[in-house]
Amino acid sequence: MARITVIGGTGYAGAAIVAQAAARGHGVTAVARSVPMVPIDGVTYLQGSALSPGVRTRAFDGADAVVTATSPRGDMVDRHVELASVLARCAIETGARLIVVGGFSSLRPAPGNPRFIEGDIPREYRAEAQAGHAVLESLLAADPALDWTFVSPAATFGAFAPGEATGTYRLGSDVAVFDADGKSFVSAPDFAKAIIDLIDTDAHHREHVSVVG
Repeated sequence: MARITVIGGTGYAGAAIVAQAAARGHGVTAVARSVPMVPIDGVTYLQGSALSPGVRTRAFDGADAVVTATSPRGDMVDRHVELASVLARCAIETGARLIVVGGFSSLRPAPGNPRFIEGDIPREYRAEAQAGHAVLESLLAADPALDWTFVSPAATFGAFAPGEATGTYRLGSDVAVFDADGKSFVSAPDFAKAIIDLIDTDAHHREHVSVVG
């Protein structure tokens, strides 16, 4: 079994990833600013910010994989790329795999086409999308010693559109996948399953992949 740390482990995506990893018997540490009201048995909850050197040291201690599921919102909009940078440095130093939960706008509508982020993004989402995509750009230019995977969820993904676990998902490249009706959706449990499958199968290193239901 692997030792997995989830940064942002009590958020929408992070909590689902923590639950999935724990259910499979992995050793799990969840890092977040707050502890959940109903903690998951067997999970170690580390309260604090991953920008804190002390918290970060404990988060990477013995970890085989570190998943960062933080959102570039609020006070993290201006520090999201900084956080990714320090996590990348720690991953190189410790040999841990770094898996980043990104955004849909970093995907392309078709092979070779510009990414969605390069087009018109509604003003209310623009800063968040740009901050998230900047992390992908930093990974693409990162030291080859960094073992990373950037995972973009479907277009419809978040607490505003919860869904049930189906136990299935589709894993794609950096090209967005839509259903015949033009929809693109994945539930948190199915997205979490994809994330832990990447770790369990030791697949898609140094790649940008997408997950849809």
